[in-house]
Amino acid sequence: QVQLVESGGGLVQAGGSLRLSCAASGRTFSSYSMGWFRQAPGKEREFVAAIRWSGGSTYYADSVKGRFTISRDNAKNTIYLQMNSLKPEDTAVYYCAARVGGMVLVGTLYGYWGQGTQVTVSS
Repeated sequence: QVQLVESGGGLVQAGGSLRLSCAASGRTFSSYSMGWFRQAPGKEREFVAAIRWSGGSTYYADSVKGRFTISRDNAKNTIYLQMNSLKPEDTAVYYCAARVGGMVLVGTLYGYWGQGTQVTVSS
């Protein structure tokens, strides 16, 4: 089955940068879309960014557009989320997700999830 493992989270000051990684295994991912979601304490999980594995089309939430970049490395079966100009409101557990088909913004439509990695942005 599909397995997703996130890494790269940590503690940074506002204005800093982090790069998250999501290593994927278990399938050929050419027909998949990959998404990054985040969940802050007491809040529902929200969409951050998505990418089609084949072709590399991307989509971003308005809250991160211009600051975050999602990318992929096909040879390494890895998805990245480069996060720049981080704000305290970016603090959350970040999850990598996968689904067959196109990019969508609703987390319940993704069937595969990683364990999450904590990102904390201090002010």
